[in-house]
Amino acid sequence: MVHEWIPVVVAVACGASVSVLLLKWTRHRKAQKKILNARARRAASLQQAEHAVHEFKKTNPGVDLTSIVTLPLAELTRQIQAGTLLPAAVLHAYIEKALEVNQKLNCGTDVLIESLEQLADIETHKNQNCLLYGVPVSLKENIGYKGHDSSCGVLCKLDDPALMDSVVVTVLKRQGAIPFIKTNVPQGLLNYECSNPIYGMTVNPHNLQKTSGGSSGGEGALIGGGGSILGLGTDIAGSIRIPASFCGICGFKPTFNRISLRGISSCAKGIKSVVSSIGPMARDVESLALCMRALLSADMFSLDPTVPPLPFNQQVYDSSERLRIGYYDNDGYLQPTPSMSRALQETKNLLEQAGHTLVPFQLPRLFMAIHEYAIKGILADGGTTILSYLKGGPVDPCLRPQTVSYSLPRFVKKILSIVLRPIYPRVASALNAICGLDSVADIWEQHKDIEDYISEVAAEWRRLELDVLLCPMLGPAYNFYYCGKLTNALSYTGVFNVLNFPAGVVPVTTVTAEDEALLTRYRGYFGDIWDKFFLKVNVHYPEFGMFAGW
Repeated sequence: MVHEWIPVVVAVACGASVSVLLLKWTRHRKAQKKILNARARRAASLQQAEHAVHEFKKTNPGVDLTSIVTLPLAELTRQIQAGTLLPAAVLHAYIEKALEVNQKLNCGTDVLIESLEQLADIETHKNQNCLLYGVPVSLKENIGYKGHDSSCGVLCKLDDPALMDSVVVTVLKRQGAIPFIKTNVPQGLLNYECSNPIYGMTVNPHNLQKTSGGSSGGEGALIGGGGSILGLGTDIAGSIRIPASFCGICGFKPTFNRISLRGISSCAKGIKSVVSSIGPMARDVESLALCMRALLSADMFSLDPTVPPLPFNQQVYDSSERLRIGYYDNDGYLQPTPSMSRALQETKNLLEQAGHTLVPFQLPRLFMAIHEYAIKGILADGGTTILSYLKGGPVDPCLRPQTVSYSLPRFVKKILSIVLRPIYPRVASALNAICGLDSVADIWEQHKDIEDYISEVAAEWRRLELDVLLCPMLGPAYNFYYCGKLTNALSYTGVFNVLNFPAGVVPVTTVTAEDEALLTRYRGYFGDIWDKFFLKVNVHYPEFGMFAGW
């Protein structure tokens, strides 16, 4: 009798295996179909855009589209308002340039063909003091636009087009702007390398062998490559500032809810410890300011009454008063590259020469803030939510190092954290942080601790009578496939989301041969695997990409 059971058990086991394989195969087919459909929609929009440009050039042979995309935003808006340039010519010029840049960098996900229809009534905005009248604007893929997906790079959000425009898109349109393209993002948005299984990887406009950064990496690449003059991104730990730095442009992260988040898609809704913001990205600071002036309008405040009704303070922006500027040249958590340090020092020297007072400043308890507030705040659930969005489809190689660690059983992460603490305290503390929080009471306690931390930083800021803080900005742009292994590098950006302080980046210099030579001596502060990786991500970088924060 015993021998008679063997083939039955084997048959049942084999049947179960076949069922599992069939289920996996069916899911794979469904996932592939979704991806192919999304790519087909993108290809169709690109083809329509190309046809529209061709038709415009055929009917307007005397219009020089090439020269239009070289104009700074201030000059572009002046010429549009004066009637020297027509909005139709400007839009087609940027569509043409965006198509060219996308072919090289793979930064677009969807050309908004409705932008051509918007031209029909654009003249109604000309004499209404609309600050962005006729200006083409690019949008990060997760910003809601009626009739288009905001997938965040995950399959489960495909085939779910927005029923209406997000508040920020509505305000843009009322200010005369013309949203014309959506741009690529990392899978799930919680990564600062711009790649996902749907649309692929976006590369750096100045070096095709480097990443554009993320999560607003498509925006950074498109603007840095000249295919957009103004764009909007979102930022939860540096997602505007990192691609701005990597791609050689300016980016600004306002405080939380300064610009409405209604209609913005996310794979991490509900996080309160580390807050996300929408902000502008552009080639220069004046363009960022113009965008903020336009968005902080009565339309924004009426469409979303939760946004504080505070207009842009032009008087403060135009002020030439001497400032007291706090600064630090390293945060004690991640040793900056030679080019990061040099950019900070050169900027400090220039500010002092201009008559400003520079005051040393150090963020308190940064090690704790990064692990207990930033990482543990974003991953309070131990990564369960982001992992749930990835089910039913492939995981992008750029994100896989993170998902592997998130997927480890909690007790394994705890044990590894204890074992590694005497040898690699930074790695051990991060492993403990990604375990998340245990209870609602722990979440409340964390919120209280963050409030106390903000008060502590603000008190020191007031004691030193500071107006602004200058610090290094992460850079230069990384080699591919390292961002998911180097989440610790976010110490220069993520802390300002914890503090809910406005923050931005501006380009100040480029990497030199001397910087490259000094990089060979880089050791880091902890001697752990992250310090070794940080050296690898920066090697052989050709002459571009270091920017200081402001």
